Amino acid sequence: MRIGDLKVVAIGGSLRERSFTYQALEYAAGLLSGLGCRVRVFDLRVMRLPFCNGDNQDPRLDYPAVGELRRSVGEAHALVLATPEYHGGLSGVLKNALDLLGAEQLEGKVAGSISVLGGTTDSNALNDVCRILRSCHSWVIPHHIAIGRPDKVFVDGRISDAGLRIRFEEFAQDLVRSAVRLCSPDRPAIESDGPPLNGSASAEFRCAGA
Repeated sequence: MRIGDLKVVAIGGSLRERSFTYQALEYAAGLLSGLGCRVRVFDLRVMRLPFCNGDNQDPRLDYPAVGELRRSVGEAHALVLATPEYHGGLSGVLKNALDLLGAEQLEGKVAGSISVLGGTTDSNALNDVCRILRSCHSWVIPHHIAIGRPDKVFVDGRISDAGLRIRFEEFAQDLVRSAVRLCSPDRPAIESDGPPLNGSASAEFRCAGA
């Protein structure tokens, strides 16, 4: 698979008008676009999404944005999820958006996560996001980004910390490298000498959206 064929969906989990979370997400999206990916950013501040009530009917005619989100995520090869950390966890708005998706959209996706919090950095929200993605059988890359005290990091719309800029670059490269490898249509089948998998003698990994 060529990098230019990779579809990436980026979702931000903040509702603030001047959100540091979206600044981080847009920075990552810009790097991925610069590498040649086809990136779409979903801004939950302007999308009309309902609270998840367990109704997975598709399409949700009363909320067409649900179908749009599901289709785009389902067709993507990779995801970037960015969230503020509230009370030691991911934001409710991002959790709700993920709850509106199902394993059929998330399974096989290569995913990276970003968190932004007002104090010193930790991995609480990142762990929440990773746990949710893994439960839906996504592939979470080891590189992640946690940004503490963002008012000191984002200056005039730019990231002032050179080390953090390097980490963003590594994050983007890792996401692309992993997606290219895992979503390649010529990825070899997994041969097994053990009992049949799903009724066959071998199993082939297929990345959703490929």
